Amino acid sequence: MPLPPLTKIEAKTAAEICARFELSEPAAALPRDGLSPAAFLERLIEGRHVLDALGFLAHALPKREAVGWAASCARLAGGPKSPEQQTALEAVERWRLEPSEELRRAAMAAAEKAQLNNPAGCAALAVFFTGGSLAPPDVPVVPPGEGLTARAVAGAVLMAAVVSEPEKAEEKYQRFLEQGIAAAAGQDQGK
Repeated sequence: MPLPPLTKIEAKTAAEICARFELSEPAAALPRDGLSPAAFLERLIEGRHVLDALGFLAHALPKREAVGWAASCARLAGGPKSPEQQTALEAVERWRLEPSEELRRAAMAAAEKAQLNNPAGCAALAVFFTGGSLAPPDVPVVPPGEGLTARAVAGAVLMAAVVSEPEKAEEKYQRFLEQGIAAAAGQDQGK
């Protein structure tokens, strides 16, 4: 399955992205040295390593695009959303439109209220991990670890597929993978 040009992925090689997270054992056995991110992603898809492909995209996308993808998947997750979860998704969108320290911290407050056992809370947490400090504003800076945004994004995407109608998870994973590829190709998923 030929992919569109993944213009948003800045890494030059798949190995560079794979070094950021752990692939499943079967996917880790796939050759990746010298492969572009798109070529490796194609191999993951052809080998039906969908969960690995989702994780790969979460770690390959720039933070802003990754967070947008997580929010899009959280919105598509079936089942009712609490007012707190709706607020968390709104906080993510405000930050996406205007990334600022104030909105980054507001997303964390929304994540805490929504809790982290749902895709919306995880998407808002991903915003908080995009930069700045994990510490309160009036103490020395404690930067977030480099992979925290991607991990929160992956959590939101994976959870979105199983939070409602888990028996349809495979179908949802496929849809979310297509959305992630669109985000990597620079096709904004919007709201």
